[in-house]
Amino acid sequence: MRRSTWLAATTLALGLAAGTAQAQGTATQTTRAEPLSVGALASMCASSGSGENPLASFCQGVMIGAGQYHSAVSAAGTRPIFCLPEPSPTIEQVQTAFVRWAAANTQYSGELAVSGLMRFAAATYPCPPQPAQPARRR
Repeated sequence: MRRSTWLAATTLALGLAAGTAQAQGTATQTTRAEPLSVGALASMCASSGSGENPLASFCQGVMIGAGQYHSAVSAAGTRPIFCLPEPSPTIEQVQTAFVRWAAANTQYSGELAVSGLMRFAAATYPCPPQPAQPARRR
């Protein structure tokens, strides 16, 4: 199975498992999923790299999903928040760098994970400055 297919399947399976567990909990009580925080994501990402580890795989799935969404929005004309270098880092390199960034920036640990990922990516992979726009004539 290709790595991207495997990651998508793993992420989907984890999401479905979480949804099933939540649905089972609603029979006796109302359960509300808590948003994923920077601190929680960093803990998952720190849990021994990649491969068969479901927490590391979930971490990578969140990162890939956020990155793909960023690419889609940026392609639609929005200024990108970050710009990956060429060649692009591996997902494992990004994962390790995010864990280090989160440990050094604990003031964001309670923030939404995707917001922290964008802060991390903007700081780690900044875009080159845009050229100055010429003044408009009236």
